[in-house]
Amino acid sequence: MKIKIVDVATKAGVAPATVSRVLNDSSKVTPKTKAKVMKIINELGYQPNAAAKNLRSQKTMTIGVVVPDISNSYFSEVIKGIGNIAYSKKYKVVICDTENNAEKELEFLNLLTTRTIDGVIMVAPMLSNEIILNFADHEYSIGIVGRQIDHERIPCILTDNVKFSMQVISHLVGLGHREIAIINGSSHAVDSSNRLEGYLKALKEHQIPFHPELIENGDFNETGGYEAFKRLLAKKIRFSAVYSANDEMALGVYRACSEHGIQIPMQLAVVGVDNNRISKYLNPPLSTVNQPKYTMGALLVEKLIDMMNENEDAENRILKVESELLIRGSSDYKIKGRE
Repeated sequence: MKIKIVDVATKAGVAPATVSRVLNDSSKVTPKTKAKVMKIINELGYQPNAAAKNLRSQKTMTIGVVVPDISNSYFSEVIKGIGNIAYSKKYKVVICDTENNAEKELEFLNLLTTRTIDGVIMVAPMLSNEIILNFADHEYSIGIVGRQIDHERIPCILTDNVKFSMQVISHLVGLGHREIAIINGSSHAVDSSNRLEGYLKALKEHQIPFHPELIENGDFNETGGYEAFKRLLAKKIRFSAVYSANDEMALGVYRACSEHGIQIPMQLAVVGVDNNRISKYLNPPLSTVNQPKYTMGALLVEKLIDMMNENEDAENRILKVESELLIRGSSDYKIKGRE
């Protein structure tokens, strides 16, 4: 079995970042700690990854950002935060739009092995944890937005999808809604599963029966939301509210409602997620969950750069930010006779 840097760190009782500093002869490590770590390295026969070490010593001052769909304003706001902070720290940013293609995502991640880029930020990655962890195990620098992956070399920033989804459903229940549909995102996305979990937990908390036919998937884009809502209508089942797992899909719901003469919010309440710029200009303005997208990108790239330059401890790698439910006209209507 190949010995990894984390194995050395565990046996030495230090963080993997400390082992990395020892290997790079950093002045930040005390002689006592350095001696202890070197003793464990020799005992285990650990061999540092030469390619990764070469990458670190020949920095390109470039960070790659991998996003599933650059046309989605959620991702563009995250990228803006990444770009501004990276520029202030003399780093360039290159962007890869994978168009929801996992193979493209992996292809871009492989640039880490060619010294083309120093690190990668993956926004809502499609790749499995196992694949991403393999790169981190080989000492490449990766940051994650919107998902938590447990590894000492992977900084992550995320919001609590389960928590804010429960708040959305509780808001709708408080207005008298009992038949609440959900248009979720891509079935493989972690955000989708977490938002569905929050939806189901809230139904249970409010003792509302779960009807699986009220769930549809829309791939996090406007067309997907439009088609998912049309499928809900085609089922001829009763529902008075829709929780759209992002604002892009909510736009599709609005379009379908306009075509079918459905009035929002009098006949249908709609709540989205992301607080995209256009959401407050819709008619009626869209109730939505505000996620601090720019801040998420800015904080994560700062953390990743610090870790790449060994200025930050691995223990501080998980960042969590709060979201806020913004109630606007699309759901601000109480059903008569219901509390």
